[in-house]
Amino acid sequence: MDLPHIADTGAGGIGLFRTELQFMVAPSFPRTSEQYALYRAVLDAAGSKPVTFRTLDIGGDKLLPYMRNLEEENPALGWRAIRLGLDRPGLLRTQLRALLRAASGRALKIMFPMISTVQEFDQAKELVERELTHLRRHGHKLPEQVEVGSMVEVPSLLYQLDELLERADFLSIGSNDLVQFLYAIDRGNPRVADRFDALSAPVLRALKDIADKARAHGKPATVCGELASLPIGALALIAIGYRSLSLTPSAIGPVKAMLLDVDARKAATMLCASIEKSSGGTPIRAQLEKFAAENGLQI
Repeated sequence: MDLPHIADTGAGGIGLFRTELQFMVAPSFPRTSEQYALYRAVLDAAGSKPVTFRTLDIGGDKLLPYMRNLEEENPALGWRAIRLGLDRPGLLRTQLRALLRAASGRALKIMFPMISTVQEFDQAKELVERELTHLRRHGHKLPEQVEVGSMVEVPSLLYQLDELLERADFLSIGSNDLVQFLYAIDRGNPRVADRFDALSAPVLRALKDIADKARAHGKPATVCGELASLPIGALALIAIGYRSLSLTPSAIGPVKAMLLDVDARKAATMLCASIEKSSGGTPIRAQLEKFAAENGLQI
């Protein structure tokens, strides 16, 4: 629904295409041909703008009516996303084959969700290589370029960044899940959802570490999720080194308006000093609000 308006919003591309939506509205598993048709239509509509396809992120709270669901005490931490894909490689390979065929002669970006170890990423990337070999053997025209990246949502990856960045072409930080896992708080639970702030020193330190590591390895890193879609969140992300944000379409205008007015170096000087200090004193959010007011930024 958003694709026809990509030019109107001023977006530079699609930072995260949720492939599971096709599966959630279908009465049965979409055939390879159906997936191929959708992905080709998306690439056609985007034109020269890049599209990053996230592979199936089902399980947890995203249940398919035609798939037998297992009762799990903690579904958000259970059999979902890449875990399900690697355990059911036929399902993941079918999707990858459709993506690779749809991108015939064009650039393709694929990223895997819920990666928690470098070994998982290696296994998933190997499936991409196998599908490329299959298409090559059967005479299909291959994508002009294939980039394979990882979502950073699981805190264990924070201690595997160097190894991951040696393998991945890019990173995409899923801020919603990463923040709730860092705090061990269900953001959908009203009793505890207000007990943490995504603009706190621990979160911003973790995000800055990712940005610094990605820059050191010469790999792009994008932030997806609610944090990037809020002007005050985007201000913090720019200050700690991010230059690519994936937003909801309605948020692009307000965020871009703020970014056009901000002095990134000045913001970095203010924020980086604050997040390096021990906790206590004025909250980071209040400091960002003060900075915005003093510099005429609309947040």
